[in-house]
Amino acid sequence: MEHHFGYPFHVILVFFVTVGLAVYVDLRAHRSSTEIGLKDAALWSVFWIGLALAFYGYLWVGYNKEWADLYLTGYVLEKTLSVDNLMVFIAIFSSFAISGGLQHRILYWGILGALIFRAIFVLAGTSLFLASAWVGFLFAAVVAWSAWKMMTAREEEEEIADYTDHWSVRIAKRVLPIFPRMHAGRFFITRKVAEELLDGDSTLQLHGRTWASFFATPAFLCLLAIETSDIMFAFDSVPAVIAVTQEPLLVYAAMIFAILGLRSLYFVLAALTRYLVHLEKAVIVLLYFIAAKLALQSWNHTIGDTGIDIGAGLSLGIVLGILALGVIASLVFPEREGDGKE
Repeated sequence: MEHHFGYPFHVILVFFVTVGLAVYVDLRAHRSSTEIGLKDAALWSVFWIGLALAFYGYLWVGYNKEWADLYLTGYVLEKTLSVDNLMVFIAIFSSFAISGGLQHRILYWGILGALIFRAIFVLAGTSLFLASAWVGFLFAAVVAWSAWKMMTAREEEEEIADYTDHWSVRIAKRVLPIFPRMHAGRFFITRKVAEELLDGDSTLQLHGRTWASFFATPAFLCLLAIETSDIMFAFDSVPAVIAVTQEPLLVYAAMIFAILGLRSLYFVLAALTRYLVHLEKAVIVLLYFIAAKLALQSWNHTIGDTGIDIGAGLSLGIVLGILALGVIASLVFPEREGDGKE
C-alpha cells in the first residue's frame, strides 16, 4: 500500500458529485414538512448505507482493499458513535416539543452545519497528528474519556436534561430577540408577523430587543442546541476516526457518508432504541479498543516499536465483531420492563 493516500482529484470529484446529487435527490423527495414514517426512513437509511458501500467499492477497485478498509472502518465507527448523538437529539426535540415533520427540517440544517464543522475538525486533527505522533496519546485519552463518560452516565441513570435551558440557548436569549412560540416551522419571523401574533394574546411576551426587525423562534433555539451538541460530539468522534487512519480525505469521506444518513437513521432509531438495549455497551467496548489502538500506534512511533500492528482488515473485523455482539446480545437478552429501575 502507498504510504499516503493524498488528495486524488478524481476521488474528490467522485465524492463531492455523489454527495451533491444524493443530497439533491433527498431534498426533492422531502420537500414537504410532513412527518416521515418508519418505512420511508428505513428505505432512505438503506439508500445512504448503500451509497457509502458503493464508495467503498470504488476505492477498492480504483486503489486497493487496504485504503477501502480504512475508509469503511472509519465509516462504521462514526455511524456507531452517532447512535449516542441521536439519543441526545431525541431528548432535545422532546424538550422543545418539536413535531416529527419539523424534526426532519431541523435535522437537515443541523447536518449541513455538521458537514462544515467536521471538515474543520478533521483538518485540524489530522494536521496535529501528522505534526507529532505524541498527539496520538492525547487523542487516545480523549476517546477513553468518552467511553468512561458513557459508563458513568449509565450507572448514574441521570434524568433527561431540559435542553430549553442549554448553555447555547441561554447565550442566544441574551443576544437575539426571541418570540416564545412556534410559527409555521420558521426559524425567524419579522416584526410585523410577531406583532400580528401578539395582537390580543396577553399570554405571549417578547424577549430581548422589542424594537428588533426580526425575532428568533423556539425552532431556531432547538437547531442551536442540536448544532452545539453535535460540535461537542465531534471532539469525541474525530479523534476516534483518526485512530483508524490519518488520511484527511478518507476520514472526511467516512464521516460525511455516516452523517448524511443520520436524519433517516434518527427516525428508525427512535422506533428501535428500546430493542437495542446492549448496543451502548458495545460502543463503550469499541471506544476502549480504539483508544488502545491509538495509544499503541503512537507508542510504536515515539517510544519504540512493539512489533504489534493492528492493520486495516483486522481493525474492520474487530469493529464489526464488537457491534455484532452488541446487537446479538440485545436480541438474545432483551431488557425486561422494569429492569434497572427501582
